[in-house]
Amino acid sequence: MKKIAIRIRVIAGIVTFMALTASARENPGVLRLTLEDALKIAMSENLTVQVADQEIQRQEYAKKGAYSALFPQISIDGSYQRTIEKQTMYMDMDVAGMSIGGIKVGRDNNWVGGVNVSMPLVSASLWKSLKISALDVELAVEKARSSRIEMIEQVTQAFYGVLLADDSYRVFKQAYENAENNYQDIKEKFEQGLVAEYDLIRADVNVRNAEPSMYGAENSLVLAHWQLKALMGIDLGIDIECTGSLAEYDRLLTKSHISMDLSLDNNSDLLQLDIQQGQMEKALGMRKAMYYPTLSAQFSYQYISMNNDFKIGHYRWDPYSTVGISLSIPIFSGGERMSNVRQTETGLRQLELQRENTERHLQVAVKQSYDRMNTCLKQYQAAKAGVKQAETGYTITMKRYETGEGTLLEINDSQLSLTQAKLNLNQSIYDYLIAESSLQKTLGNQLTVDH
Repeated sequence: MKKIAIRIRVIAGIVTFMALTASARENPGVLRLTLEDALKIAMSENLTVQVADQEIQRQEYAKKGAYSALFPQISIDGSYQRTIEKQTMYMDMDVAGMSIGGIKVGRDNNWVGGVNVSMPLVSASLWKSLKISALDVELAVEKARSSRIEMIEQVTQAFYGVLLADDSYRVFKQAYENAENNYQDIKEKFEQGLVAEYDLIRADVNVRNAEPSMYGAENSLVLAHWQLKALMGIDLGIDIECTGSLAEYDRLLTKSHISMDLSLDNNSDLLQLDIQQGQMEKALGMRKAMYYPTLSAQFSYQYISMNNDFKIGHYRWDPYSTVGISLSIPIFSGGERMSNVRQTETGLRQLELQRENTERHLQVAVKQSYDRMNTCLKQYQAAKAGVKQAETGYTITMKRYETGEGTLLEINDSQLSLTQAKLNLNQSIYDYLIAESSLQKTLGNQLTVDH
């Protein structure tokens, strides 16, 4: 996993360097990004992804720690005891029936030091717990994949949001420029006495009305850039520019998605629930294994010294060693084991119901996204035809006004229709792309970043 993370960082560094080099020729200091570039950088710099990778590493260590229970446990132990009152030992009575006086035994200082070794030989519950640790790692990996899929969706939608804001700004800017050009043209005609002052005033008002929309679209573009940079995990002070426009993605709308695979086999939520169900089943087996006997081996080798002074250099140390096998057969625990088994069985049933409920909601989400794509496709086709008609109408209106047959009101109306048609076209493409990215996330696909 470390190697993969390093490779991703290297690729992201190369991509960033290439992007900076290319953009420096056209616009120094601006990072030009494609969608693929933004995703690759986010895979390396996004903090959520980094946290998920650290969780995998943490679970790997936990798994190794769990497997260590199978190996011998070796420890060096030492102890010291100071005798306050020595133990009294009594012998049996003598022939006359008289009690013999007690004898004080032991010494003031008791020193013990040695090596202790223990190892489980048969422990069913331990073996079951090791399988749970393996599933912990698998769950962490799936959660990391889920974080990446969610990050891909967020960055993709943020990138599309930048393109939408940019295209909207261009539309409003073009409308402003058209209004400005009309104003200049009418101003010249007014000075020549060809048009009334009312037309000049209306033309000036149109310019004033177009300015707020253009500035608002420009501010929305700045905010969209900030959101994308935050999701990518790069410095907000870096200037970025997203290459392309929404119109370049119209090919995605023309392709047929009728045969799209809508299976939830790769959905991360369901896969995580499946892993959790496997964990619960292993936990149930571990609970039941608590009824089984356990067998372990022990070995101890110690040196013991008992003295009445602290002249350690003159102590006499005597060895003492034991080896043995310990068998433990559970008999009665007050119903604790039975309660634990029943509790785990109930949790397993809850998890099954939760998975069924989650799958139902995901199927609804898939249908909503898919239907939304179909709706956006129809809206795109209608909007595309609307833009063509609006452009034709605007051209005709301008010709009519130049020949004196049309009015300024007709120009304003045609300009408004053209602006709205272009906005509708961009919005339909954006909505389709957003619905598709949401669908890919629900299905558990991350094909975009794998290219």
